[in-house]
Amino acid sequence: MGSKAIREELCRYAKKIVANKLVVGPGGNISAKHDGYMYLSPSGFALDEIEPDQWVEVHIESGKITDTGFRPSSEVLMHLYAYRVNPDIGAIVHTHPPYCIAFTLVEQELPIMFPDQAALVGKTLYVPYVLPTTDKLADAYVAVVNKASSVLLGNHGLVTTGRNLREAYYRTEVVEESAKIYLIAKAIKEPKVLTDAEFEEIASLESEAYRVQLLQKMQ
Repeated sequence: MGSKAIREELCRYAKKIVANKLVVGPGGNISAKHDGYMYLSPSGFALDEIEPDQWVEVHIESGKITDTGFRPSSEVLMHLYAYRVNPDIGAIVHTHPPYCIAFTLVEQELPIMFPDQAALVGKTLYVPYVLPTTDKLADAYVAVVNKASSVLLGNHGLVTTGRNLREAYYRTEVVEESAKIYLIAKAIKEPKVLTDAEFEEIASLESEAYRVQLLQKMQ
């Protein structure tokens, strides 16, 4: 996949993010990696308004920005640092899903409750509130990025990673649905969560392994 295809794919998933109300207004930022560069959403744009040639090209090792006339997202350091410490990451999706944010206002650890969450996401980590757009947030996120593919940012939102945009995006959907399910159940009584043994059992299913592999390969 060349840079042109990457830019077009970013546009597709940016539109899905907005359509599914995972961000509002000019919130959130996403990126994908290709050939030593990342392509990141420009600052100040609603994600669904970005055209293919407006994604900002940034050299991952040096941090040098290709001159496109647009500033990269203010969370550029969070993306850069993550790609630098984990070469397996191919895409990063940072959104402000309402149920995820609501969850961080009252809880920290999101338990694993159902098979899709266990198979497609696994554990979700939590980082307490840090001032957005700063190197402090980037440092706090990168400290846990190798431990989980999804990280809740207290009072802020969610960051997911994947080998490609498809995987990172669907992890975002699953974590938001997980937060929603937890909050609904918690309003009634203490939710029943999967035990460690049940989680491992799901993760070991051949059918789930195939589905995860397919998700990683498909764009």
